[in-house]
Amino acid sequence: MNFWQELPKPIFVLAPMADVTDAAFRRMIAKYSAHERLDGTIGGPDVMWTEFVSADGLMRATPEGKEKLMTDLIYSAEERPIVAQLFSSTPEYMESASRLCLELGFDGIDINMGCPDKSIEKQGCGAAMINNPLSAKEIIKAAKRGAKMGEAGGIPVSVKTRVGYNHDELEDWLPAILTESPAVVSLHARTRKEMSKVPARWERVKRAVEIRNELGSETLILGNGDVLSIADAETRVKETGADGAMLGRAIFGNPWLFHPEKDISNVSLEERLRVMVEHTRLFEELLSFKNFAVMKKHYKAYVNSFPGAVELRAELMEKNSASEIEEVVESFLKKV
Repeated sequence: MNFWQELPKPIFVLAPMADVTDAAFRRMIAKYSAHERLDGTIGGPDVMWTEFVSADGLMRATPEGKEKLMTDLIYSAEERPIVAQLFSSTPEYMESASRLCLELGFDGIDINMGCPDKSIEKQGCGAAMINNPLSAKEIIKAAKRGAKMGEAGGIPVSVKTRVGYNHDELEDWLPAILTESPAVVSLHARTRKEMSKVPARWERVKRAVEIRNELGSETLILGNGDVLSIADAETRVKETGADGAMLGRAIFGNPWLFHPEKDISNVSLEERLRVMVEHTRLFEELLSFKNFAVMKKHYKAYVNSFPGAVELRAELMEKNSASEIEEVVESFLKKV
C-alpha cells in the first residue's frame, strides 16, 4: 500500500538526522506533538523517518555489528507512519535491506541521496549519488524490488536528495529520479557544496513541482531547508505548490514543534526541563549502547534563553547519566 497517497495535504514530516532523531527523541516528539490529524488519526508529524542506516552494514556486518545497526531500526506504534532510511551504492544490498525493513513492519523505505558526510560519499552513497544518476536509478529499482512496491503487501520507496552537487542541476537530476517513479522526493533546496551555509532556495522547490507536473509524474514533492515552524511550512507550501514540507533543525529542544496549538514560547521552563529529563531517561533505556554525549547536543537546545541557562548548561555537560541530569535539574528548579 502507498500510504503517502492517503495522507491529507499539506504533509508535514520530521527530517531524519543522525544522532538526533533516534528512537528516544522520536517517541518524545510523538508524545508531545500529539494531536488529531486531518485524517482523524492521533499523532505528531504526519510521517517520521529513522536515522539513516547502512544497507551494506545490515547485510555484511558481524552479528554484533548488525545488532547495533538494528537498534537504529527500532520504533513504536505511536511513531507511525514510520519510514526506514537506508543508504547504499550496491543494488543487491539495498534490495536485501529493503526486504528486511518490509519484514520489520515499516510503512516505507527512503533512500538517502543527499548526505554530505565524506565517509558516506566515499562509498558512493548520500550526495555522491547526484554525480552518478545511473547508479542512483539502479538503487531505486533495487529498493522497490525489496520493498515490493506496487505489489500486494508492499510498501512505498521514496528519495531524499538535494538540488545538485557542486552546482544546481535540478533540471537533469530530478527527471532522472522521476523516471523510476518513487512515491516521494524530499528536496533539500541547497547543493551539497552549499551545505547549510546559504539560505535554502525554495524557488527551486517550486521548480521541482513544475518539472514533476510537466513529466506527468505522480511522485509527491516535499520541500526541505530552513523551515522554522508549522506556520512557516504552511506558507512555503502555499508559495511553491509542494505537497508538503520537511522540518529538521527546528525540532532541537522542541518536541512540541508539530503540535498545531502549542508553541515552545508558551511551554513553562519547568515543563521544558522535566521533558528534557524524560528524554534523557528514555535515551538511557532504549539506547544504552550509544555514547551519552549524543544527549548533550539536545541540552544545548533545551537549556537556553532564560536566566541561569548558561550555568545550568555547563553543569549538565559534566554529567553522564539520567539520574545525574535529574538531580541537577531538580536542584535548579528549587532555586527559580
